[in-house]
Amino acid sequence: MRAVRLEMLTDTPMAYVESLDAARRQTDTQWQERAAAMSGDASITLVADAGSDGSKLCGLMRVVVKHPRIPEKPLQAMLISVYVAPEHRGLGLADELLHAACKAAAGELAAESIELGVHEDNSRALAFYRRHGFETTGASRPYPQDTSKLELVMERRLP
Repeated sequence: MRAVRLEMLTDTPMAYVESLDAARRQTDTQWQERAAAMSGDASITLVADAGSDGSKLCGLMRVVVKHPRIPEKPLQAMLISVYVAPEHRGLGLADELLHAACKAAAGELAAESIELGVHEDNSRALAFYRRHGFETTGASRPYPQDTSKLELVMERRLP
């Protein structure tokens, strides 16, 4: 978990709200707690590994319930921690993981939509999500690591 998170933050720091320095300061216990929190009733973690021994994680996406079930309010999921290792980009892995993430959000979590945040300057990610049916909602929030920039909110309705 630690190795892949540090790889993610080194590769595309604008894609995550956590800084590389903050991640490096985490203790082993904190990393173990983070890994344990990646599964449960309100969270699904999809991973792709390279090789038959599973020793190298080459892709990751997490889907979490945005808020607890509130009567008369549609359940919404959030897509977070999206990563595909550079050597696996452009081969369809991100498409497969996103398809599986949306399917899991609708099926396993019973979400009616899935939301995500994208740094306004991450044109590659914006194009990818648009290609998969996500639309900007018009909502945005200051990007935590640089409040002069925005994180754009995108959403896709689920079947």
